[in-house]
Amino acid sequence: MEIQQEEHESWSETESTGSRSTRVGFSGPLSGPLVSNNRKKLSARFKDDDDDLVEITLDVRDDTVSVQNIRGGDPETALLASRLEKRPSSLGVRLRQVSQELKRMTSSQKFDKVDRSKSGAARALKGLKFMTKNVGTDGWSKVETRFLELAVDGKLPKTRFSQCIGMNDSREFAGELFDALARRRGITSASITKDELREFWEQITDQSFDSRLQTFFDMVDKNADGRITEEEVKEIIALSASANKLSKLQERAEEYAALIMEELDPDNLGFVEVYNLEMLLLQAPAQSTHMNTDSRVLSQMLSQKLVPTKEHNPIKRGLRSLSYFIEDNWKRLWIIALWLCICAGLFTWKFIQYKNRAVFHVMGYCVTTAKGAAETLKFNMALILLPVCRNTITWLRSRTKLGMAVPFDDNINFHKVIAFGVAIGVGLHAISHLTCDFPRLLHATDAEYEPMKPFFGQQRPNNYWWFVKGTEGWTGIVIVVLMAIAYTLAQPWFRRSRLNLPKPLKKLTGFNAFWYSHHLFVIVYALLIVHGYFLYLTKHWYKKTTWMYLAIPMLIYACERLLRAFRSGYKSVKILKVAVYPGNVLALHMSKPQGFKYYSGQYIFVNCSDVSPFQWHPFSITSAPGDDYVSVHIRTLGDWTSQLKAVFAKACQPASGDQSGLLRADMLQGNNIPRMPKLLIDGAYGAPAQDYKNYEVILLVGLGIGATPLISILKDVLNNIKQQKDIEEGMVESGVKNNKRKPFATNRAYFYWVTREQGSFEWFRGVMDEVAENDKDGVIELHNYCTSVYEEGDARSALITMLQSLQHAKSGVDIVSGTRVKTHFARPNWRKVFKQAALKHPNKTVGVFYCGAHALVGELKRLSLDFSRKTNTKFDFHKENF
Repeated sequence: MEIQQEEHESWSETESTGSRSTRVGFSGPLSGPLVSNNRKKLSARFKDDDDDLVEITLDVRDDTVSVQNIRGGDPETALLASRLEKRPSSLGVRLRQVSQELKRMTSSQKFDKVDRSKSGAARALKGLKFMTKNVGTDGWSKVETRFLELAVDGKLPKTRFSQCIGMNDSREFAGELFDALARRRGITSASITKDELREFWEQITDQSFDSRLQTFFDMVDKNADGRITEEEVKEIIALSASANKLSKLQERAEEYAALIMEELDPDNLGFVEVYNLEMLLLQAPAQSTHMNTDSRVLSQMLSQKLVPTKEHNPIKRGLRSLSYFIEDNWKRLWIIALWLCICAGLFTWKFIQYKNRAVFHVMGYCVTTAKGAAETLKFNMALILLPVCRNTITWLRSRTKLGMAVPFDDNINFHKVIAFGVAIGVGLHAISHLTCDFPRLLHATDAEYEPMKPFFGQQRPNNYWWFVKGTEGWTGIVIVVLMAIAYTLAQPWFRRSRLNLPKPLKKLTGFNAFWYSHHLFVIVYALLIVHGYFLYLTKHWYKKTTWMYLAIPMLIYACERLLRAFRSGYKSVKILKVAVYPGNVLALHMSKPQGFKYYSGQYIFVNCSDVSPFQWHPFSITSAPGDDYVSVHIRTLGDWTSQLKAVFAKACQPASGDQSGLLRADMLQGNNIPRMPKLLIDGAYGAPAQDYKNYEVILLVGLGIGATPLISILKDVLNNIKQQKDIEEGMVESGVKNNKRKPFATNRAYFYWVTREQGSFEWFRGVMDEVAENDKDGVIELHNYCTSVYEEGDARSALITMLQSLQHAKSGVDIVSGTRVKTHFARPNWRKVFKQAALKHPNKTVGVFYCGAHALVGELKRLSLDFSRKTNTKFDFHKENF
């Protein structure tokens, strides 16, 4: 609302003779008597464009002025009126200054109105907090303890101040805070006593917003003259950027300082005062882009509904937990139960079979255990191949309804479970034979050995070596050794090089070691067939069943590998663009092979012969099916990805100043095309994220590089929005091609991307800007979070928040991400995210898709289950895995 002063400003002065009115606003002493021994009311009226009046009534006494009433204004009016009580000048001048400030601030459309009325309560508790933890008496006790540990000769040095107050990760900021507090008290020493530290602590933990504002102002105002110059603003911007690990913002500190001075010093005085800073600091947090609910009542009802009701009866409590567990995991449970039943049945069948044979009287239960374990081992060695037949699983997922009962998303986890079963079977089989069966046979009497002659020969084996050197013996031992190597190097602490090993041994771990050791299975399966043919106690071919178990799974797997080799042969792709972004992320844009089709959320395998002719690595597709290229974003974390980045870096030219990538090669421009490394791709393969089309509402959560499959989904949703608009406008006909497609169910998408580094936002800057530009109806809601920045309200990020609001209002670009999407600070409140989604979409099923570090899986899954059970909105959680 733009307030304009009337041509004939009417100043009314009336004696106050009636009863005393209730005061509102603020009161404080003035520099001298304004009206002698009289109490008066002064009113100033202002008119807006809609002929609405704003009237401010002051209660004037001998030495004080208070705001008695404000009519037609908003909370910002109270903030401006409060200046009358603080600024030393004549009353008439003050009123005119308030009028000018009202006109200037309310004519600006850059910010929402400041709610100063809340600053003394809820808002003050959130803004400009120097301490976000350990506030209060308990906090001081810990600070006092640290003081005793860090003090030198009874005084705390400035260099240890940050450690003492618990601000270890912001040493420079804590140093400036120390200087500001010391200046206020006239302390010139570089160390303080415990009493002085107590004063410092009380000020920085003061619950009063005004006190915190003054402390922050003192940090900026280094010469303590009550004014802030542009150079001082630049220094505090650089300091805040450093504390929040925002290197790019730090580089542009001078530009942003000029922006602040332009906003706060329109008269070019060359300085700003504390009240200018207060206005901006209070307004900046109002520009939040979090999902907002329209009903506080619904929010309160939902909060009450989500309070868990405690069941005191332990039996009922246990039954309820069991029913929840079964409801959430029934697909996994019936598969595991079926697998265990088959294993138990095979073991029992073979156990009973050998118990009724003559060999049982010589070797006892050792041979029955060994043979029962061998039967389960043959079954599991056949079964373990099926979960890694990715083409088969992708076809079953996409073309059949089996996904309703079979958890295809858990294929790798099931592969690991079967591997554990294989390990148990190998252990029981090998230990029973080597430590029990063979020694018993060697020590058997002639009468006991008589039934064994058809199997071991007329002459009894004379030593243990006889068993080991035989085909049955050495093949079994080699199989055990190779399996042990592959199983060990597949463990996370070896595969991800988490163990602190000597350098020579370090080379034997990592993904390469896992990949090559896992391909020892070719030798293992060949030896297993040989081992299963040369058996001690079975001579008939039709009783040697090892090859029968393995034939079909091995044939399916062999066809998979042949299909991969065939497809990758003609799916040699041309590199269109290469870019290396901050955070060591390599982006590859490739030509789309003829006939190559995929869904958003799927992934492909990539092979680069310049790095390794044999290794294939999976990466999520970041392009959309409608794009004329295929793109992947690869973070260089391991040995293979680091080498891949190195070979492309050699072929690429350095980027120019206006390009976001550190390295770039655009194959579509110019004739001087460098020799690019040859890439082969294979896929695409099914993944949990591809099921997003089944949901009207989707909640996409990505951590760091885990956002890659979700970016493809966003682009697909955006392309669908464009296509629907073209159809509605008649630019494109809804023809046969569109009729063949499955109806696009998704009409609302929420995307939450959490990353630690500011540079990470460059990975998908183009997608973010494209969504912001084309999604006019708000179908896609984007939320970027930078965890290196302290949460909103922290003094270390207060200036960043202010700058963010200014820059976004001026140019529409966020200072942190460099996109049109405004960045939030710290980590999201996931419970609030789910709560708002439940309020916005009652009686809907929301698809939750997560890709990223495993640490967040438990929380998101638990929240999905909690809100599904306690609200009428259902949340289906899907976790991405390879």
